[in-house]
Amino acid sequence: MRHVFIFLAAVISLLAQPALAHFKLNQNVRVHHVSHSGDGLDIYLRMPMSYVMAGLVGSEDSEGLPTPAPYTYNQIEGGVLMHYLDQHALRSDPEGLAALAADTVDLSVEGHAQPVTVVSMRLHPLGSELGFATLEEAQSAVTVRNVFPRAVGETYVGDVMLDLHLRYDTGPVGTYSLSHRSNPGLPGQEDTANLILDYNGELIRTFRATGLMHDPVTVSGSATAAASTFVVEGIRHILEGPDHVLFVLCMIIGALNLHSLLARVTGFTLGHTVTLILGFFGIAPSGAWFIPTVELAIALSIIYAAIMAVRPSNQKHGDLKAFAITSSIGLLHGFGFSFMLHQILRVDAPNVWHSLLAFNVGVEIGQLMIVLLIWPVVLFLRKLPGRVWVGSRAAVAVCASLIAMIWVVERAEFFV
Repeated sequence: MRHVFIFLAAVISLLAQPALAHFKLNQNVRVHHVSHSGDGLDIYLRMPMSYVMAGLVGSEDSEGLPTPAPYTYNQIEGGVLMHYLDQHALRSDPEGLAALAADTVDLSVEGHAQPVTVVSMRLHPLGSELGFATLEEAQSAVTVRNVFPRAVGETYVGDVMLDLHLRYDTGPVGTYSLSHRSNPGLPGQEDTANLILDYNGELIRTFRATGLMHDPVTVSGSATAAASTFVVEGIRHILEGPDHVLFVLCMIIGALNLHSLLARVTGFTLGHTVTLILGFFGIAPSGAWFIPTVELAIALSIIYAAIMAVRPSNQKHGDLKAFAITSSIGLLHGFGFSFMLHQILRVDAPNVWHSLLAFNVGVEIGQLMIVLLIWPVVLFLRKLPGRVWVGSRAAVAVCASLIAMIWVVERAEFFV
């Protein structure tokens, strides 16, 4: 049994990495608006230019510099290789860049790849890009006058967003598959947030996928299929968020019985549901200090939960106290969920309530999966001699606290 405890502690310790998965840079987001017509499909796509260019950098020359990707040039700054947008090349031949970008997208109908026509392309400096939350905004963004603002000076490729209007003459289409073939080799590309908004008559469906989308996403008029993609993302977010996992784990081992467990889980659920909604709709402080403060507080909440897990509870009021505490802590974690979701889903996006509800359902399913995995182990250990359960519970709490302390130190650096 001792080996089991050691193994469990080792697994938990693997989670000791910076847990900042709530916040994704704009460079990690791709938005697709797909409009149906009797002639076919129009896709309005926004993605970082890096996703197109990073994989096209050539081999190194005699001076150790790689051959620049098309429409870029390289420059060493402080010993670091930097990639810039070649604005002269862009304005001389924008169609060439548009073709490269279009070649990264694959659309299939009934298993057959469809030929594409590039209608237009525009580039925007990161931070000054036009709105892209609705179909109307996307259509406007790709029809601005200049392919890139002329008043902008030297610009890093990583600070450029690329908007593309693609046309597929497929005729009427009900179901299709959409994927990307680029592999830019960028850090964090596996966390790319992909949003697909499908407009078919009066029906608007929103689909969500994570990663490079090498595996095609099947898009149909099914509301269930669309909602399921957000359910999956909610599950992923809690299971792949080590801070959430550790808090739920400490919450479980601190429960005295099933009734106590339900009080804790219900409180946490109510708390994070409230602030997920409030945070998503912007009903929260907007200062630069707020997000780091929430991240720091989440790490501290794990330490608190670990301490509470090993302290004796007051049987008379223990469940009520646990409900109040987990509700309060759930408020913190809910902001963490909402920040991530708000990066990919705007308040004015179509079907926002459906997507928000489906994501929250996914979070609850992910939490339930952790409970169903850990609670039987807890019940089994409690049947063993008392010192076994007390020792194993303490070992888990100590490991969780040590990991959370690492995060506290990392996150507190913002305030130094």
